[in-house]
Order: sequence, then C-alpha cells, then structure tokens
Amino acid sequence: MKAIAASYDVIDKDPDASGEPVERPAKLSDRIPGPYKNEEQARSANNGALPPDLSLMVKARHDGANYVFSLMNGYIDPPAGKNVPAGLHYNPYFPGGQIAMSKQLSDGQVEYEDGTPATEAQMAKDVACFLSWTSEPEHDFRKVIGFSFVLGLLVMAVVGGFHKRFRWAPIKTRKVFFVGDK
Repeated sequence: MKAIAASYDVIDKDPDASGEPVERPAKLSDRIPGPYKNEEQARSANNGALPPDLSLMVKARHDGANYVFSLMNGYIDPPAGKNVPAGLHYNPYFPGGQIAMSKQLSDGQVEYEDGTPATEAQMAKDVACFLSWTSEPEHDFRKVIGFSFVLGLLVMAVVGGFHKRFRWAPIKTRKVFFVGDK
C-alpha cells in the first residue's frame, strides 16, 4: 500500500519558505485523490448522480464489508413484475432494489501477479477489504497496542500476586500473643 500511495503526488499542507505549495509523494495517511476534477465532471460521467465517498462506507452500513461484497456481486435481472426505470439497475442488496451504479465487475477484468483467478467474487472481496482498510487504517496498530496493554496488565497481576504472597505472608501468618494469653 505504501508503494501505491507513493506513486501519487499530493500538495503538502505546509508551503515552502517562499510560500509556494510543495508537491510530495503521498503517504498512507493522505486522502485518496478522486478520479474527477470537480463535482460537475463527476455528475456528467455518472448519469447526473454524484458518486459517494466510499472511504467510510464499510463503517456506515450494517455488516459493512459483507454489504459491499454483496452489493458488488448482486446485480441480477429484475424479477417478473418488477419495473426498473431507464438508467437504474436491479440489485436486491441495495435499499429499494434500484441503484444508479451499473455493474462494475466482470470476470478477467484484472490480472493478479500471483496467478489468482480474477473472478467477480475475488475482485469484490478485494474491494470490500480495501474499503475496510480505508475506513480504519489504524486498525492493526490499535490491535497491537491493545494486545500489549493486556499483556502488561497480566504481567502486573502476576508481579502483584507474588508480592502479596511473599511479602505479606509472614505478617499475615504470625501469631500474636497478648499479655495474659497462654
């Protein structure tokens, strides 16, 4: 992902000493550049509909990655008696069943370096996984930090247990005699 991001140039938010904008290779934390220059170009390329920002789609939908996978693979002919207006396509996984986005995937559309067959299901899975990553790029780091924290708590509990056992045991088990006791 770092190599793919570095292949794009972005304008740095901090200008150089003379105040001119500086272009630099993109990092993973930078926003993904859109395919269109402006909103009008996006609408004209998509039958008047503005395409949504998909970077948070996995978090925005119930059962996010599975929803994206099902949506990408769900294009079928409408059932008998279902009327779909021109410019819309039938997809039972989309709310209402009618979506303006046409089917985007077809078998053999890409070529994988490792020889994986480029089926619609494989490409939809890749899209869903990528969108999951874009919605939470810090996910893996957060899991490592959480595991380290729990491991630290476990070590502290063991150390605390040994401290209590061996430091306080002689004090708690001593016999105290009062004057007049036998």
